[in-house]
Amino acid sequence: MSSKSPLSKTIKQLSKTAGFIDCGIAVARRLDEEEAKLKNWLNQGFHAEMQYMENHFEKRLDPTLLVPGSKSVISFLYNYFPAESQNKEAPIIAKYAYGEDYHTVIKDKLYSLVQELQQQIGTFNYRIFVDSAPVMERQWAALSGLGWIGKNSLLLRKGLGSYFFIGSIICDLDLEPDTPVTDHCGTCTACIDACPTQAIVANQVVDAGKCISYLTIEKKGDIPVEFQDQMSNRIFGCDICQEVCPWNHFSIPHQEPRFEPNSWIQWNKKDWETMDEVLFESHFSLSPLKRAGFLKLKNTLNHLD
Repeated sequence: MSSKSPLSKTIKQLSKTAGFIDCGIAVARRLDEEEAKLKNWLNQGFHAEMQYMENHFEKRLDPTLLVPGSKSVISFLYNYFPAESQNKEAPIIAKYAYGEDYHTVIKDKLYSLVQELQQQIGTFNYRIFVDSAPVMERQWAALSGLGWIGKNSLLLRKGLGSYFFIGSIICDLDLEPDTPVTDHCGTCTACIDACPTQAIVANQVVDAGKCISYLTIEKKGDIPVEFQDQMSNRIFGCDICQEVCPWNHFSIPHQEPRFEPNSWIQWNKKDWETMDEVLFESHFSLSPLKRAGFLKLKNTLNHLD
């Protein structure tokens, strides 16, 4: 057994205790194999109005620029698949946004995990990331053996699907790396075929400017006319490419109280249409829906008519 293995095993046990599905480890290095793909995606304008995606190009590829002296990238998966569904008459919210903002929930868990680990082994240099910095989280999760990147560009895990969040710890601990798994999408094109706006333009390539998630959250101003009749009743995010994925037939409900929805889950269409800003704040003050905001949400709702 490598001298790195006991510490890696300890981290994985702490991960399990904290409620993560799994964690995997990869050696911190520059992702040379991703450089051409990232350049091509940006050069084709597939990041749409998300200008921040053009920033920190080298940091996206090289975690040692984010955490000097880093040796390992640890990736964590946390289930968010809900047991409860929305009222069928209601405009649709993406499943990841049913409860409290995942950035906060996952970071809380990872900081607690690090504190526990430091009590056992002493201090080390690290940074925690949850979809909030120039880190290629899906690529690192795939390198660490937690799954493979599907045609819809999401991380897929055999026997589980894709309804999970990814968190990362980049650190200077010298850990035993895991082995990547093989791709299990095969010839399936369900996600590509189902996308109403044809946003999946090639294998693992999404044109954000056409993606319903982008249009309902990140896009400033109105939904473009050419997409207004293709929104599939979605007003915040979109799960269509996940809903049709055969691997998501294996999804099981999460056990995280902070991801449980409040009473809005039973709202019908009229409830959403009559919602005012005060009601929005009372129900969604800790929610991912705050990113879009009340006015954006209502504007998108109006475009569904």
